[in-house]
Amino acid sequence: MALAVPPGGTPPPTELRLAAAHTIALPDLPRRRTAPPVPAIRVVIVNFCQWRNTARLVNQLRRSIAVRTGSAEIVVVDNHSPFHPVIRKLEKMQGVTIRRFSRNFGFARAVNRGVKDTTETVATRGKRRLRLESVTESSEWVLLLNPDVTVEDGFLDDVSATISKLAVTDPSVGVVGFRLRNRDGSDQASSGPFPTLGRTLAGLFLPRSRRKCTHRPEPVRQDVDWVTGGCLLVHRDCFNQLSGLDESYFLYYEDVDFCRRATAAGWKVWFDPSLEVTHHWPLHARRVPAPLRLMTRHALLTYAKKHWAGWRSQMMSAVVWTEAGLRQTWAAARGDWDASRCYGQLRKLVSDVATDRDKEARRRIRYAAAFLDPIAAEQDGRTA
Repeated sequence: MALAVPPGGTPPPTELRLAAAHTIALPDLPRRRTAPPVPAIRVVIVNFCQWRNTARLVNQLRRSIAVRTGSAEIVVVDNHSPFHPVIRKLEKMQGVTIRRFSRNFGFARAVNRGVKDTTETVATRGKRRLRLESVTESSEWVLLLNPDVTVEDGFLDDVSATISKLAVTDPSVGVVGFRLRNRDGSDQASSGPFPTLGRTLAGLFLPRSRRKCTHRPEPVRQDVDWVTGGCLLVHRDCFNQLSGLDESYFLYYEDVDFCRRATAAGWKVWFDPSLEVTHHWPLHARRVPAPLRLMTRHALLTYAKKHWAGWRSQMMSAVVWTEAGLRQTWAAARGDWDASRCYGQLRKLVSDVATDRDKEARRRIRYAAAFLDPIAAEQDGRTA
């Protein structure tokens, strides 16, 4: 029914009532909530007594567009470090999650906890309390970074661009390592061939910086055996297929082991020097006191037992056992009884690893881990 309205006038009252009668009141519909975007990259930083370094790295990463838009997130996993005031600031940062362990479980387990995207709830059944985990949607790629690494502004944006290229050029790439620089800007070796008995023994006569890694000054992307976990980009499908890092390793060699398993599973491992970070405190640039040496030798023995033929692993065990004995004697002669006892634990650890006494091996690892706090803390805040 058309309403006749005089030019410049208003409808008659009768027509206004008819128009009102034809008005339909629509119910208020609930607003549809838009789910937050799933980040394409999850950055995992394992912290141990380096809160200032960790905070500095987090602040540098947050200067990327990827973090501000939600396409990248940062997860900090702390291996039971003492409290630091910077924790409160990190907890309030958007796009940053802090997960803290009740004790030091080692690097591999901390990484797995950081990568694993679960929500934990507690249910009660009678007198029993059950912990239930539900898996949520996760990022496609994971980037592992050491706390003593520094990056340029926009670094994660460059990583995102690299990921986009990988999806087109070669989706079989599961692991990518970027170039590392020393504090003076010089090249820092960050990849190498898989360790063998021969290479390991020959490395005893080389500088520490060249025992495991190979310098690759040529700025070209290439297939490699392994790349360091200090700056490691891994596809989540690859990570999940391999069930993450092997938690038999407490510290060191877990990256080499992971790359070896990835290659065996058909994934490619790339060294890509187009992106770079500065790594301030690589192992070869630090002193290696007895507790830390116990960690490195445990990692080497674990790798040898897992990946070498029996007699080669046994020979490596004999070498480490002899080394530990000599160092124990020298430490006692100097009156360094803590170091002497630690090397005594290392000699027993050799036997534990060889005979699969995992419980005893973990107990000796915990003994050495109790001395690590000041060793790690002396690097905190010294990246400038």
